Amino acid sequence: MHQRQKPSAPEHRSDPAADGGALSMSHNDSRSLLNLSQLVLSAGQIKPSPALKHSKITYFEVEILDVQSKKQICIVDKVPPASTVLDVKHKFHKACPQWYPSRVGLQLERNGPFLKDSINIQSLAVSSIITLYFTDLGQQVGWTTFFLTEYTGPLLIYLLFYIRLSTIYDQVESRKNFRHPVVHLACFCHCLHYIRHLLETLFVHKFSEGHTPLKNMIKGCAFYWGFTSWIAYYINHPRYTPPSFGHRQVSYAALAFLAGSWISFTVMTQTLPETGMERRHMIFFFKSFSLVVGIFAFLMVIQMSLWAQKKHKLYLKRFYPEVRRKSAMIPIIF
Repeated sequence: MHQRQKPSAPEHRSDPAADGGALSMSHNDSRSLLNLSQLVLSAGQIKPSPALKHSKITYFEVEILDVQSKKQICIVDKVPPASTVLDVKHKFHKACPQWYPSRVGLQLERNGPFLKDSINIQSLAVSSIITLYFTDLGQQVGWTTFFLTEYTGPLLIYLLFYIRLSTIYDQVESRKNFRHPVVHLACFCHCLHYIRHLLETLFVHKFSEGHTPLKNMIKGCAFYWGFTSWIAYYINHPRYTPPSFGHRQVSYAALAFLAGSWISFTVMTQTLPETGMERRHMIFFFKSFSLVVGIFAFLMVIQMSLWAQKKHKLYLKRFYPEVRRKSAMIPIIF
């Protein structure tokens, strides 16, 4: 007889369903993690918050010292790197209201040049503290005001002599003596010259610096107004005598007036004040080279040549390919 064998103890087996569920859950977690990482990468780098970005900006402190005593006047703090010297001047003006920005001169060194308003403050920094020296430039005027005042004066002054005011000339002589046509032409050319300068100041010229000391305007006005009075007095005088070569000299000089203004004006009017001769009627003018206008023209040539050379060097530096064959003042000659 066959004996029934006892069944052996059941072996412990893992549940396939349970194993498959565990595997599927870990696979889903990994896929979710992969999708999240791809989403972050596709969205790009996370931008820092404005507060965090703002906190990383480096500010400068500008210490302003008196150029003479080296004593500290004030400290302008929290100056952003993008600020300019003009911005520092405005902050300095808030701290010291008696010095408005155009009156403030700032130097990096005591004997150094004045810093231009457009210079970036970061370019001057060696550390977070910048030391600048202050100089009071005195009362300032704008360049437009400077030239308008300088050129308006001669225009009006010449017209006062041209109409022969009773406070300047003897009215009996003024009515008796005939005016030569060159007197009217000289008035027209003189007025045209200064009207052109006024229009250029208003609509053409651009000034690199905004202001200049008031004393410069006073000196310029004294020069222009003084010489205009001297010139106008003799040309519009009742005893004025016309040029030696008559209409030919006047006509050629008037045409040349368009290129070399005051030299041509000298030839056109041809006046020389006479102070040492006494006749029945004092002769005020020789028929020769105009001393009055000639002196003025000579001084203007010197001054204008200095300005022209300075500007010419600046133009060559900025626009060398365009102006390398152009002259500084007088075409072809200079």
